[in-house]
Amino acid sequence: MAKSDNQKLKMMYLKKMLEEKTDEKHPISMQQILEELDAYDIKAERKSIYSDIEQLNKFGMDIVFRREQPAGYYVASRDFELAELKLLVDAVQASKFITERKSRELIKKLEGQASVHDGYQLQRHVIVANRIKSMNESILYNVDDIHKAILNNVKISFQYAVWTPAKKLEPKNSGKKYIISPWALTWNEENYYMIGYDSEANKVKHYRVDKMLKIQQTNQPRDGKNTFEGFDIAKYNKQTFGMFAGDENDIILDCDNDMVGVILDRFGADIPVRAISDNQCRARVKVNVSNQFFAWLCGLGTKVKIAEPAEVAEDYRKYLKSIAKMYKQKD
Repeated sequence: MAKSDNQKLKMMYLKKMLEEKTDEKHPISMQQILEELDAYDIKAERKSIYSDIEQLNKFGMDIVFRREQPAGYYVASRDFELAELKLLVDAVQASKFITERKSRELIKKLEGQASVHDGYQLQRHVIVANRIKSMNESILYNVDDIHKAILNNVKISFQYAVWTPAKKLEPKNSGKKYIISPWALTWNEENYYMIGYDSEANKVKHYRVDKMLKIQQTNQPRDGKNTFEGFDIAKYNKQTFGMFAGDENDIILDCDNDMVGVILDRFGADIPVRAISDNQCRARVKVNVSNQFFAWLCGLGTKVKIAEPAEVAEDYRKYLKSIAKMYKQKD
């Protein structure tokens, strides 16, 4: 690039320099600014730099001159504070649906929102390896495609896949195309789900986004508007993902006191709980009774017991008996 062209970019290079290389602990002196610009083949005088910094402040940057040592100019405030960036980095790192490669790319971009000095802290702060991450790289684009279809008020077509023992996603039903009206995206148990209306079955269904392949918008308008007017996604999540499908029942659970937190985490802090002894309490909860609920309860061992109703307790006993039968030793 010609030298004269570089001169026209002086203020942009100055902005880049201040954003990338300065923070409160790492200001840059006027002499360093001139030397940095000279490296870009840009000649500048101190007076013009003062003027440029003033214009950048008017533009919206927060450039401060620090008088105490080390003295110099630095960007005092940014769109994201370091603590906020760490929070976002942790969210990306912990997100199961984001692949390891995409996690690294996003974290690198987040580092660019801080100075190189703070960005280094973010780099040290994050360990992406050895986390259970999705193997489907297309999930971010799937989410975007679904949002666009919702915005355009049209149905989508897609294939739905399952994982094979060879760790490959293969379409179900010989690659059959599903035609669904998308209405919402929800996040549960570290997975993204699309909630939509199946016109053929005349019911609400959900699909894991990372298992959706070849998503395409159709020219058909969405169905299910009446169903989704006033639709309570939180309630749907609780019923569908919390304990999966099943008949909803009022259940009374007797539990050891140290299990109260587990019960509240699962069913919410508004459920009634009362002490029944020095060591135990009783909670009344609404549950979609299913094998999934029994499996969750089984994980709590002898610390939680179904007190009522008796028929649900009996179903749970049969569930445990069927599992024990599988492991019964032969004579």
